[in-house]
Amino acid sequence: MQNKSRSQNPQLRNKKRRRKFLFYGLIFSLLLFAMAAAAYSAYYLKVPPEFWEKLIPIPDGNKINVSIENGMTASQAARAFEIQGALERDTPAKLARWFVKFGIDKKIRAGHYSVVPSDAWNLARQLRTARPALLKAQLLPGLDIFALTDSLENQDKKISRQSFAEALLRDDNYPPKLLEILNELPDDEYTRYTFLMPETYMLIDRTADEVVNAAASAWWKHWGEFIETHGFTAQQLQDASIIASMIEREVLHDTECRTVSGVIQNRLNKNMALQIDATVVYAWRLKGKKLTRVLNKDLEVESPYNTYRVSGLPPRPICVPGIEAWGAALDPEKNDFYYYVAGKDGYHYFSKTYKEHLQNIKQARSEK
Repeated sequence: MQNKSRSQNPQLRNKKRRRKFLFYGLIFSLLLFAMAAAAYSAYYLKVPPEFWEKLIPIPDGNKINVSIENGMTASQAARAFEIQGALERDTPAKLARWFVKFGIDKKIRAGHYSVVPSDAWNLARQLRTARPALLKAQLLPGLDIFALTDSLENQDKKISRQSFAEALLRDDNYPPKLLEILNELPDDEYTRYTFLMPETYMLIDRTADEVVNAAASAWWKHWGEFIETHGFTAQQLQDASIIASMIEREVLHDTECRTVSGVIQNRLNKNMALQIDATVVYAWRLKGKKLTRVLNKDLEVESPYNTYRVSGLPPRPICVPGIEAWGAALDPEKNDFYYYVAGKDGYHYFSKTYKEHLQNIKQARSEK
């Protein structure tokens, strides 16, 4: 009897284990069914997702970048996510509805979104907290068109000398009122690039067209009202752009910009050669030679940009002027100076006569 009871106990224990396993399996199945039902009801029946959304994690995986342009509606943005491969197994219309449900339709901004490709609901969930990334493009004042192009190309290989020139000549990259002025000026990139505001821009796409469009718009936004109020003609603005470019390269300290502009105007009024070293540097630059210091022998260069040998303004600007240089060119200081020479600290000695100028040169050299 004892042996028999021992042989039956393992069978009883196995039955109990199976029942226990079936019980817990049933409970687990019911939980899965409940979660699936909740997901189904929220997804298809529009039940508010807050109570269960945390239970279902946002998909994880390899992300892709999707570009959304300025002014896109929710439907257009949803379509962009589909075209660029972020929307899977669903339609843009369904994604747009989730945009509305989550309030994304009124908040979506231009930029680059990094998302895991997924269905409409999961994609919308990602976008609830996603922040668009923008690309930085920097325009530095004082760069000639060659250095400016090199700088932009280093920031993004999509920008080349040719693409930048084409963007500068493309009329739809400019505000309409600025374009009216530019259309009266020589149709070349050497004139147009000075009408770009040098600063750092955050762009959706870092292309030559985006850079020119943003910088030209910023320039007109800053100077447009002033130019219209004072009635500048196209020719006056072209002259101002050339003067501003010379000031940008000549002046180290912004406080002297308007004074130097006054000197330039005084010499132009007297038909005196401007004798600006920066134009000589640019003349040699056009010939493929880089000067770090202007020597007497360099002043003999044959060029319309050599303001030691040619009176009046150079034919085109020599660099991108900054705000202070443009302001000085548009509103020069009224003074009696005709000469200036830089001291050791970069500040200039200004004089009315050549005799005073020679004394200032002696003084400046004694500092070095």
